[in-house]
Amino acid sequence: MMCSPDHPAAQPNFGRCRRVLPLLVLTGLIHATGLVHAADPSSPSETTEQRLAQQVPVWVDELDAAQQNVRREAERKLIEAGPSAADYLPAVMNHLSAEAKQRLRRVKTRWQAERLDQQIKPAMVSLADRHTLEEALQAIEEASGVRFQYRVSGDLPLTPPVTPLGFWNALDWVLDQTDLDINFYGGDRAVLALVPRGQQTPSRVDSATYAGIYRLQPTMVTARRVLASPDLNSLNVTVTLSWQPNRTPIGLTIPLSELTGTFSNDLPVKPQNEDGQIDVATSEQLAQSEFFLPLELPRESPESIDKLGGVVRALLPGDRATFRLDLSEPAASETRDAMTVAVEQIRSSGPLHEIRLGVTLEEAGRALESHRQWIFDNEVAVVLEDKTRLEHLGYEVYRQTADGIGIGYLFDFGGGAIPPSAELQYRSATSVKQTEVPFQMRDISLP
Repeated sequence: MMCSPDHPAAQPNFGRCRRVLPLLVLTGLIHATGLVHAADPSSPSETTEQRLAQQVPVWVDELDAAQQNVRREAERKLIEAGPSAADYLPAVMNHLSAEAKQRLRRVKTRWQAERLDQQIKPAMVSLADRHTLEEALQAIEEASGVRFQYRVSGDLPLTPPVTPLGFWNALDWVLDQTDLDINFYGGDRAVLALVPRGQQTPSRVDSATYAGIYRLQPTMVTARRVLASPDLNSLNVTVTLSWQPNRTPIGLTIPLSELTGTFSNDLPVKPQNEDGQIDVATSEQLAQSEFFLPLELPRESPESIDKLGGVVRALLPGDRATFRLDLSEPAASETRDAMTVAVEQIRSSGPLHEIRLGVTLEEAGRALESHRQWIFDNEVAVVLEDKTRLEHLGYEVYRQTADGIGIGYLFDFGGGAIPPSAELQYRSATSVKQTEVPFQMRDISLP
C-alpha cells in the first residue's frame, strides 16, 4: 500500500511509510522478473483489459522462446489469464512453430473448458436486502442475464432468504411469496413472462427438484393395471423440465438405464425398458419441455414414489458471438473459441446470390450429427454500409462432416452485384460441451 500525507498510516509522521519501502522494492523486483503478473499497485488506473492487451502478445511470442522453462511459463500465464485473454491474441500467428501452436491449442482448450464449466453451473443469486418483487427480480437479472415481464406492482413485499440460491430456486422463492407463476409462451430466449398464479397451484419450491441449470417437476402420474396380463401393467410419470432461458441445451436426453428409486413400500423403482433413452425437445423460444418416464407398476399398491432419480444428458452451448465477414474479402473467415466461420464461395443464382459458408466446430461430438438443428437456427444476415439489414431467404446444406457443415444462404440484393462494404453477420454459440447432471425427485403421490 502506498502512503501519502493524507493516509492514516502516515500520521503523525512519515516513519511508518519508510518501513514499507523494502516491501515495495521487493514487489517491483518480482513483477520485473515476471513471477507475478497481477496489477502493479503503483498503477491503479491500469485496467485488466489494458494489462491483457499488453501482456498476451508477449506471452504468445514466448511460446517460441529458446528456453523450455520460458515456453512452459508463457503457456501457464496464458491459461491463468482465463478466457477473456482470447480477445487479445494477435490477429496473425503464422510465425509460430509447431510446438508453439500445440501449446496455444492446449491453452484454448483450457479456456473453452473453463467457459463451458461456467455455462453448466446455475447462476447463484443473493437476495439479501431485497424486500420487494422489483428488487428481487433485479438481483436475479444481474446474476443470470435473464429479464422479466410482469404487470403487477413491483412493490409487492417479500422476505428474502439468508443464503444465496441457484437461479430456479431463487426465482421460485420469489414467485411463491408474490403469488406469481411463469407463462413460458409469453417470453423469449432471455425473457420470462410472469403472470398471476392460479388459486390451487402448489408451491413451486415444494414441487421442484433443482439440478444444475435445470428444474424438474412431476406434474402427472398415470397407472394402468391389466388384470388378465400383468406384464402390460404400466406407470407413467410426466415431468416438466425447465432450463435457464439463456442456456438452452442441445440434444437433451434421459437415459432409461440410469433411472433408479424406491416406492413407499421399499420396492425398487424400475423402468419398463432399460434400453434406449427419452429424447426431450428443446427450443430457444420456450425454456421448458415435457416428457414422461415409463416405469414398471408393482403388483402391490404403494402410496407414493419416495425417490426417483436419474441423469440429464445434454450438449450445452457456450457463449454466443457475432462473426463479421467482409464480403469484399476473398475467403473471409473468423474464429471464435472452438468455431470457425468462413465464406467459401459467392455464386449468382438468377436474381439472387448464394453465399456459401463453411462452419467448423472443434470436438463437435454429436453437435453436428444427430443434434444439428441448433446450427440451422443461427441468425444470418447481410448488413450494408448504410446499416440496412438483409435477412436470408432460405438455405441449403451442401456438405456435412463430423466437425463441420457447409450451408448456402440466399440473399436478394435487388438484382445487382453485392454492394461494396457489405458485411455478413453470423451469430452462434461458439463452443459446445457434453454434460451429465444427476437429479432426484421425491415424494411423488400415486393414484
